[in-house]
Amino acid sequence: MKPICSVQDFNARIKRVLVTKEEIDAAISKAGKEIDKIYDGRPILLVSILKGAFVFMADLCRAVSVPCEIGFMCAKSYYEGTVSTGVVNITMDLDQDISKYHVVIVEDIIDTGRTLSDIVKLLQTRNPLSLHVITLLDKPSRRLVDFKADISLFTIPDHFVIGYGLDCGEHFRNLPYIAEYQEKEGN
Repeated sequence: MKPICSVQDFNARIKRVLVTKEEIDAAISKAGKEIDKIYDGRPILLVSILKGAFVFMADLCRAVSVPCEIGFMCAKSYYEGTVSTGVVNITMDLDQDISKYHVVIVEDIIDTGRTLSDIVKLLQTRNPLSLHVITLLDKPSRRLVDFKADISLFTIPDHFVIGYGLDCGEHFRNLPYIAEYQEKEGN
């Protein structure tokens, strides 16, 4: 994708809003209460999968009342294209020994499920006290592996989406809502 050069070009790529800021705020508030209920005062470690989930995790950690720490992981999968290893390449791993934590993986979107499925398998080998997955968006029509989050805030159709941390070419993460991306004519 070529760099976006103007506000007009930026705005022209937003086809339509799928989930409003108000809907996101309400769903996160509800999810925070659900997490509080699950852990009943026990401390948790929220693990954001970078880059897309950082906005979601920032709001989610303020919505829970149980004590929480945060951690970050960055993972890339190479399943399509040249030669696939069939595994997730962790480009940034957790600092914490998760065997002492109730871990909640915070994800922006579950699409094929491959990356998150592999991350869950990896973290389970580290023996956390418990492990749950929360995702902002779920796109089950694209699932290629059997994977389901414990908590999904929104189920969406098969559209390329941007906003609230999700990007296209590193743009649009700053939108306060989730929108369908509009390809520029001629691309």
